[in-house]
Amino acid sequence: MASEERVLANGAKFIDFQTNPSRYKHWKLDVAGDVATLTMDVDENGGLFEGYQLKLNSYDLGVDIELADAVQRLRFEHPEVKVVVMRSGKNRVFCAGANIRMLAGSTHAHKVNFCKFTNETRNGLEDSSENSGQKFISVVNGTAAGGGYELALATDHIIMADDGSAAVSLPEVPLLAVLPGTGGLTRVVDKRKVRRDHADYFCTIEEGIKGKRAVQWRLVDEIVPNSKLDAKVADCAKKFAAHSTRHGNGKGVALAPLNRTVGDSGIRYDFVTVDIDRAARIATITITAPDAAPPADVDAAIAQGAGFWPLQVARELDDAILHLRINELETAMLVFKSHGESANVLAYDAFLDANKAHWLVNEIRHYWKRVLKRVDVTSRTLVTLVEPGSCFAGTLAELVFAADRSYMLVGQKQGDNRPPPAITLSAMNFGPYPMSHGLTRLESRFQADPSDVDTAKAKIGEALDAEAAEELGLVTFALDDIDWDDEVRVFFEERTSFSPDGLTGMEANLRFVGPETMESKIFSRLTAWQNWIFQRPNAVGEEGALRRYGSGVKAKYDMTRV
Repeated sequence: MASEERVLANGAKFIDFQTNPSRYKHWKLDVAGDVATLTMDVDENGGLFEGYQLKLNSYDLGVDIELADAVQRLRFEHPEVKVVVMRSGKNRVFCAGANIRMLAGSTHAHKVNFCKFTNETRNGLEDSSENSGQKFISVVNGTAAGGGYELALATDHIIMADDGSAAVSLPEVPLLAVLPGTGGLTRVVDKRKVRRDHADYFCTIEEGIKGKRAVQWRLVDEIVPNSKLDAKVADCAKKFAAHSTRHGNGKGVALAPLNRTVGDSGIRYDFVTVDIDRAARIATITITAPDAAPPADVDAAIAQGAGFWPLQVARELDDAILHLRINELETAMLVFKSHGESANVLAYDAFLDANKAHWLVNEIRHYWKRVLKRVDVTSRTLVTLVEPGSCFAGTLAELVFAADRSYMLVGQKQGDNRPPPAITLSAMNFGPYPMSHGLTRLESRFQADPSDVDTAKAKIGEALDAEAAEELGLVTFALDDIDWDDEVRVFFEERTSFSPDGLTGMEANLRFVGPETMESKIFSRLTAWQNWIFQRPNAVGEEGALRRYGSGVKAKYDMTRV
């Protein structure tokens, strides 16, 4: 049975985040030298679910899964590409945003996870621009409404047709009683520096803004008559390419399909295993270290292709997290474990650090950063168990620091001849993998005394046992064999008995301490408010705006300000 037709054990449709250009229904990817064109031409009958049509280039999660895949392939498979032009394949419409019928008919959980994934995809565009040198240009040839304009906002440069009808808008508040869910509000004021009063006006009108005012208010970068649009786009792409920092050469790395088996009780990849205990509402994610040292040089790594261990493990973990988010909604907790030789993990870290100037290694490092960020913003309790035989070293140790709780065994378990567990730090723990707010996980952990980061950094390369790790503040608890089973069991049982709503709010607040960035605002502040608004009757009630949109009947609001 094809993956897109698979049905889960709970009877729900399996949503697969793995795809490739040959399977795209909604996007076309063309590469010509150093410029790629991503054309959005949504199949209105190609939605993930029944009950709606994706008219006017509106989108659902399936459309965004393809976009995320295309952006990832541009980074890994096309080192020559310096500029990506995003445009519409339809006349007089760029993108009408998230499909309203889809939102109205979706469960609350699906709406929130949809918004979260689209946020991550748009942040991926910006990450590619900043860290891969692939600049993005949007060509707005008609209506760019709501999520359609939010897609354009994620690019570096917006060119809009000056034809009297093309316009940009964020009409969610007046039309739907919800917020622009993919960072629109934040990007308008934080990224494009639109004045607050102008933004207030813009976000409360349905028809949007066009022409010279759109440029004057910084909503777009330039307007061009249709007769000159293609020439302007080509000229703009040429200029961006000339100033690109991307220095990829040679062949890219084809992102071959993952070797993956999905069963009723979990998922099996080559290096990542997910075991799901539905009765306990716990998913255990186990990562396996490589069984050999890294190749001699980057050319040998490229020859390994998508099977190069750091890239393959990142792809497997990424797919596993997305699967658990959207397909296993009753899972309360993700428990991270690992096994294998820490020395091999550290050898790969040293390889990534020594070759960080190479385009492929740069991409792998930034991919790991994005995967770890995806872990950070996943609404499940995150727990890491550091046990005998584990390999939480360097990059994999980030999963210890990302956890809401971490438990490390002191010594060995009775009858277990594996060596006592250790955590080993590497250079990768001190910069390459910042969280959404710009701090490393160790900097975030040691807010009270930043010198604790320097103390930990002095221990790079040392195998730290449980007592040393606890003293340095790297784990929550170090437990001996007598207490281990009972302490962990009691914590699991207690944690999974709490309200998921309360835990989601608590964990999200505690994970992101310190400064705010545009990205952290989108995930923490905006996502929190959207989560609440999506449950309010003014939006999703029988007389709410989402339900009544397009019916000709005006929504009825509870006018109490909360």
